Amino acid sequence: MFSLEDLLGQQQGSQAVNQISSTLGANPTVTNMAIQMALPMLLNSLANNAKEPQGAENLNNALQQHDGGILDNLGSFLGGGNQTPSDDGLGILGHIFGGNQGAVAQQVSQKSGMDIGQVATLLITLAPIVMGFLGKKKQEQNLDANGLQNMLGEQQQTMQSSGNPMMDMVSGYLDKDKDGSSMDDLASMAMSYFQKR
Repeated sequence: MFSLEDLLGQQQGSQAVNQISSTLGANPTVTNMAIQMALPMLLNSLANNAKEPQGAENLNNALQQHDGGILDNLGSFLGGGNQTPSDDGLGILGHIFGGNQGAVAQQVSQKSGMDIGQVATLLITLAPIVMGFLGKKKQEQNLDANGLQNMLGEQQQTMQSSGNPMMDMVSGYLDKDKDGSSMDDLASMAMSYFQKR
């Protein structure tokens, strides 16, 4: 499995899980399980998109705005009472999953037992964190589009060789045409969950 601890380091990762579960009003164990399903989907999709030269170039350009600063202020990003879906997160998910976002949310919801609205919010929250992580790596290692492509490819191989069951599911999804539910659906799933609370 691939967790926030793997992405951010033990201490920052476990603090992030606690903050996210508190925002979602969900059990930390269930939240962590959902994160371990969602993160590989995000990273795998980014790796697939970056296999095309244009996709790698687009990611490289997008990371000019995601320099990793979010990771230095993660506590305030997660704990800022930010209970409405962030436009930034929605925009990123649109680029990563295209029209498959709703299907991805349903898959994570079914496998983790978490409410679909909670999962939608989780995905919207994780997307800027993943981009911040990549932006930080880009800066630290001075990566260009090719470097990002290689780094994501290695990350993908590591996750595949770890026998993560979500990886097969992800590849199944991303082979499909990018149609299906739209970004608005994900936003409304997340909003309706918080309105019910």
